[in-house]
Amino acid sequence: MLTDVDLPAPGLLWTRWATLSVTLTGIGRAGTWSIDERGAHHDDGAGGWAHFALLDGRRAVLYGRHSSTTPTDPPLDPLTGAPDWLPWADLSPLAEFGRLGFVIWHENGRWSRVRYREAPDDGMAALLAPLLSAENTLAALAEVIAGPGRHELSGPAQREEVRAASERLLHAAIRAEVDATHLEDLLDRLTDPALDTDAALAVAARAGIVPGTRPPRIAPGQRPPMRRVRRLSQGEHDRLVWAAMHDATELRRPAPPDTEELNALVSYLQERAPNGDGRCTLLAYADATSFSSQPGEHPPADRPGEQRFAAFRRLAELIRALRRAESDPRYGRWLFLRVETSATAVQVERRYDSWPPWWHDDGVSGPWRTNLREEMDGRGASWRPSWVPLLDPDVAYRPI
Repeated sequence: MLTDVDLPAPGLLWTRWATLSVTLTGIGRAGTWSIDERGAHHDDGAGGWAHFALLDGRRAVLYGRHSSTTPTDPPLDPLTGAPDWLPWADLSPLAEFGRLGFVIWHENGRWSRVRYREAPDDGMAALLAPLLSAENTLAALAEVIAGPGRHELSGPAQREEVRAASERLLHAAIRAEVDATHLEDLLDRLTDPALDTDAALAVAARAGIVPGTRPPRIAPGQRPPMRRVRRLSQGEHDRLVWAAMHDATELRRPAPPDTEELNALVSYLQERAPNGDGRCTLLAYADATSFSSQPGEHPPADRPGEQRFAAFRRLAELIRALRRAESDPRYGRWLFLRVETSATAVQVERRYDSWPPWWHDDGVSGPWRTNLREEMDGRGASWRPSWVPLLDPDVAYRPI
């Protein structure tokens, strides 16, 4: 199922994009809005991006991802039902790895996209706001001219002059009649030493908005016979693994021997008993690259004047040292650790294969699948729990 999208015609969208690219290039800020042989590109500097390409006739495609876009549960496939002529070689890998927030195409006089049951805010309108109307583009051009360290628009008369020059440039772009006069009319108002009219004119030619040129166009694509489509979002895949860890049981292993590293951790906890009586509780998770802790019944107390990060770092060092000391090339290393001390005794519980009931699960944060895979690969095959196959990335995709 498809739905219509309210966007300017491809020609207007292109000329506005090109005008911004030309102006920014002229003041040495090329890259935010740019043009190359594959089309037009926008990078918002915060992780958001968009790409726009023209094809033969009146067909066009617009795709990208806003920096605030978050994966949906369940995942949405922006290419289900999309036409065969889209640039599938570019789009398929982006969709496969969840890097597409929107895909919109123009054909038969209208913009279309995949219809979702509950349409998420894909951020497209915010990302491309300067292009959605001529007024928005003029405002964006005025902001470029009056940017920090550039021309000060001290009054209504100067603002009107900049607006008039911007309108002349934009109208010339629509007619593909941009020349040095239009660029100098706007850019000569700047005092920036990086001003480069020749570079701006070269971009205008590349964009096809100067006489005798035409915008770059890409050839129609071809739908792949097969492609990988997600059936689980990243979050759903995580929760599938974590649920299996909750249900798993511990494999029988010999208890690790007493070590100096364990004695050092116990002494640390006893010295930081919150009531000064040696009673302290540590709940921790660790793998080769990450460490986290949760408060137990008697969490370690901070010392007066001690920085919180310094205490956390010292605890992490002790935990990592203990994992190394207790590691075994056959059955691997534990993931979760619970230590309870008193003034004269200590109880230790290690979890190698399962999520313990005393470790809070908020459904959002938990062991990274890539880290778990590394841990499991370091064990003998007979010491790997039943949930290990769920770590395979292919689990998240529909069967091909």
